[in-house]
Amino acid sequence: MAENLQSLGDLGGALTASSEAPKHVKKVDAQGRAYATGKRKDAVARVWIRPGSGKVTVNKRPLEVYFARPVLRMILEQPLGVANRKDQYDIVVTVAGGGLSGQAGAVRHGLSKALTYYEPELRGVLKKGGFLTRDSRVVERKKYGRAKARRSFQFSKR
Repeated sequence: MAENLQSLGDLGGALTASSEAPKHVKKVDAQGRAYATGKRKDAVARVWIRPGSGKVTVNKRPLEVYFARPVLRMILEQPLGVANRKDQYDIVVTVAGGGLSGQAGAVRHGLSKALTYYEPELRGVLKKGGFLTRDSRVVERKKYGRAKARRSFQFSKR
């Protein structure tokens, strides 16, 4: 705030003037791609999207090879289905860490963010579906004096 405020009335006027809704703009690199990072559990996915025929590559392998289970492929295709953008974007993904389920969730999160960067008007639809929210649940750490995070060792009276 550059100007000095003299009273509480001035403060109210200053707050209403600066509290506009943030404008989301298209974020695209020199090659015409949108990039986003998605996370889930210990998995981190880097996602690039560009207009194309709908080819999906995960760690330099086709989607059907990397995510063999249909449930994992369904998780990935949810944001595209909600936004009615199936087979409109070529998607390149690099994912590391965690297991396959966490990686699929990370790719879904990154893909949703990349879609909003490429087409900001899709943000409302994807946010309503819950695809832009980072699922922050992670494994609880093991404590000393315990068998696991919370489980104690078997009790024996004698």
